[in-house]
Amino acid sequence: MSFPKIEAIRNLSEKELNEEIISVRQKIFELLLKKATKQNIKPHLFTHYKHRLSQLLSMKTEIKIKEQ
Repeated sequence: MSFPKIEAIRNLSEKELNEEIISVRQKIFELLLKKATKQNIKPHLFTHYKHRLSQLLSMKTEIKIKEQ
């Protein structure tokens, strides 16, 4: 499974971007909860979701800079 490309989120509106950020944070939280309760998880998903979150937050910052 490869990392998602940032080009996939360049066309999102600010509202869609915020919704995606919330969704990814929720997925990370759910993984942490499963890890804490010793359920089966795929550890590589932490890396993928964190990478995706950093892309989304970078794009959000980029949009804020353009607005100024």
